[in-house]
Amino acid sequence: MAQVIQRATGLVQLALLLLACAFLAGPFLAGSAQAREAAPTQPAFDHFTTGFELRGAHRDLQCEECHQEGRFVGTPRECQICHSPNSFLDASFAPQDHIPTTATCDSCHTTFNWQEVVRVDHSQLPSSCALCHNGRLAEGKPADHVPSGPQCLDCHSTMAWLPAGFDHSGITGNCQSCHNGTFADGKPALHIPTNQDCADCHATFAWLPATFSHAGVTGNCTQCHNNTLVEGKPADHLPTSQDCVACHSTMAWLPATFDHAGITGNCQSCHNGTTAEGKAADHIPTSQDCVVCHSTMAWVPSNFTHQGITGNCQSCHNGNFAEGKDAGHIPTSQDCAVCHSSVAWVPANFTHQGITGNCQSCHNGNFAEGKTADHLPTSQDCAVCHSTMAWEPANFTHQGITGNCRSCHNGDFADGKPADHLPTTQDCAACHSTMAWLPATFDHRGITGNCQSCHNGNDAEGKPADHLPTTQDCVACHSTMAWLPAGFDHTGITGNCQSCHNGNEAEGKPGDHIPTTADCVACHSTMAWLPASFTHDGITGGCTSCHNGTTAEGKPGDHLPTTQECNVCHSTIAWEPANFTHQGITGNCQSCHNGTTAEGKDPGHFQTTRDCGYCHTTMAWEPDIFSHTTPNYPGEHARNLGCTDCHTTNAELIPWRFAAYQPDCAGCHANDYEQDEHKKHENPDRDYTVSELRDCTGACHIYTDATLTRIKETRFGEHRVGDRDFD
Repeated sequence: MAQVIQRATGLVQLALLLLACAFLAGPFLAGSAQAREAAPTQPAFDHFTTGFELRGAHRDLQCEECHQEGRFVGTPRECQICHSPNSFLDASFAPQDHIPTTATCDSCHTTFNWQEVVRVDHSQLPSSCALCHNGRLAEGKPADHVPSGPQCLDCHSTMAWLPAGFDHSGITGNCQSCHNGTFADGKPALHIPTNQDCADCHATFAWLPATFSHAGVTGNCTQCHNNTLVEGKPADHLPTSQDCVACHSTMAWLPATFDHAGITGNCQSCHNGTTAEGKAADHIPTSQDCVVCHSTMAWVPSNFTHQGITGNCQSCHNGNFAEGKDAGHIPTSQDCAVCHSSVAWVPANFTHQGITGNCQSCHNGNFAEGKTADHLPTSQDCAVCHSTMAWEPANFTHQGITGNCRSCHNGDFADGKPADHLPTTQDCAACHSTMAWLPATFDHRGITGNCQSCHNGNDAEGKPADHLPTTQDCVACHSTMAWLPAGFDHTGITGNCQSCHNGNEAEGKPGDHIPTTADCVACHSTMAWLPASFTHDGITGGCTSCHNGTTAEGKPGDHLPTTQECNVCHSTIAWEPANFTHQGITGNCQSCHNGTTAEGKDPGHFQTTRDCGYCHTTMAWEPDIFSHTTPNYPGEHARNLGCTDCHTTNAELIPWRFAAYQPDCAGCHANDYEQDEHKKHENPDRDYTVSELRDCTGACHIYTDATLTRIKETRFGEHRVGDRDFD
């Protein structure tokens, strides 16, 4: 094989040598037409046969500019191998200020010149927009751009600057740097005067609703509180020259403090019982002004003199206007002055004359010595047992005793409860008779200790070994009549739910219960199983084990067809909002992208029956990934044609201009054919027809005569799809 390659290489080099000799000998052989006719024409080398077509600027290069030292095999085909600073060729390369990219040259440039950039693939560029869009390599931010971070993609797309979204995150200036009435909407003329930043009151979503803080307000209260901008003084406001803040806070009108400073009217103008508190109905009858007795600080304490008072003593000292006889005063019909002076109530003079009540009316411990604290409780009059001479000696019977047994049987006056008596607040008579302590009856009423103080297995029956674990007292579930039937309360249970709700001691989980490791109380209350709350914590099965339309809500009929579990898109908080991923989708694109479930084809979309995925990716509609795969497609035209340049009806089927020649070049370019430029043979002279050369990229040899047996001039590949024109 190596010998064959070496021999082929030698033949190619020999052919090139012969071509060079023919080129040098050309001027000498051009002397006569006979000489030209006699010398056979050497065919030009078709570089297309090497798999690397010479296009654009490459066609103007000499062979040795790329094939140095006569080497043809192994010549690199990648742009950057030749067009680099370290290349062995003298070829242009990317300047130092070129956009940093990992893409190959032909991703953006053509072979005609560097200046014409036909496309830019942002996916091959660095993640920081500002590395290119800095006003030098590529268009950067204009001088009046909103001050923000370096990432253009925060608002703009790679397709165009506009339209652009906007997000306040990343803005580096304060609100006024944009909201100044030039870049963006600023404060209106009637805005509250303040030096605060917009964000102190407004959100980035909308001006309204807005919060408000008086901090930063530069004017006084009345500049805003004037009943035009905001609420001002009502018509019935106290007459004052003070600013609002003298009495009110910035939090609310009420509650408000008050200061008489600045009040312009007299006392009665406000203290009239309507605007402010006036004289009470039981006020001492007087014609004096308020300030004569009262201060502006408070109604009381107040000064008082009898000057101006027109009534007698009782007209005021009746317990309403002024202090009268108290409830414990000795019952008498005498006038105050009979016993008291005008200087003070006491000391006072006393005699039994005029006293209308009985002994207790005075001997009650207030007016005079009454029953002592340890006196037997009785409703009898003092004289029943005592004489008027002395309290003792005295007589006693149980008649008239008003207290209960313990008032005497307390261990002091008489025998009381022993130390081991049941703790109870009941009177002795509830269980005992007045004849003897025993025998005695029993009643739980009045027991002051808890159940365990007696029901401890010693004094009385206690809890059995299989009793529910609880810290509750017996009475929480049992009555004092019998142990059963018994009520139940979960309060005080010390074990977890499963310790009882295990299907043995109490009802457990049914067979169709949602699979979970959570305790019952996570969803159920102690009142009833239903209604129950729900939390996904502890669920052991997948989403569809419950969300199957039977146990819990499943996928609706119009749900996207997918094999994914619910939690791939939905959260356990709510179905919506939901994330979306194309993974697991079982239908084709149109099953969702039909204009109803999801965005479908717009009215001007290319008419095709192909699925969306043939041209688009699941990441974005653009750029599209369509590529012509039909063998009839001639290749990319140098003119960079749009789809509708060939598909003029915006549909897959091409309406050929010259249908007879489809699918060859002449199907579109039959009118561009110049017959006199395409000689077929001499003797006689005849030209090719458009039908014969319908494939412009094919061969069009010139023969010596009509027998077409001898080629005078070999011609093929004269026209290429990538050429800019036919010349």
